[in-house]
Amino acid sequence: MPDENNILKNEAELVRELQLTIRRQLDLRGKSLKQAAYDSGISYSTLCTYFPNERNAVPAALGVAALRRLLRALPSDLVSLLLPDGYAIVRVPEGIDHDAAAEAMADYLAAKQAAHREDSEAGRDIGPNENSTLNGKLAVVRAA
Repeated sequence: MPDENNILKNEAELVRELQLTIRRQLDLRGKSLKQAAYDSGISYSTLCTYFPNERNAVPAALGVAALRRLLRALPSDLVSLLLPDGYAIVRVPEGIDHDAAAEAMADYLAAKQAAHREDSEAGRDIGPNENSTLNGKLAVVRAA
């Protein structure tokens, strides 16, 4: 049976490696830690301990309270790196028009069903034009 302390240690090491990955991604995207500090309300010096830029630096453990504040400041796809595979952080939009969303979903589902007919562009498969149409309809669903 695996030792629980070793499992937690391995998880902590993995999270710290992911924090370094997030720092590299922030740099590649041109997102400054100073801006993230401003947006999150976490001091710049503290953010530098979570996301150090020095070679061989070991990041400080990122707590849940800091994580919650970072959700306001960092892209969701980067913060999602801290989660296990198959999980993601997504922002739920405010002011959803559920009627418009339902209409857009029904339109998407009807087009998808039509794309699977034998007499459609690629038979039972989805052809390139159908794929383009479905992508457009899905974008409307997401916008609704």
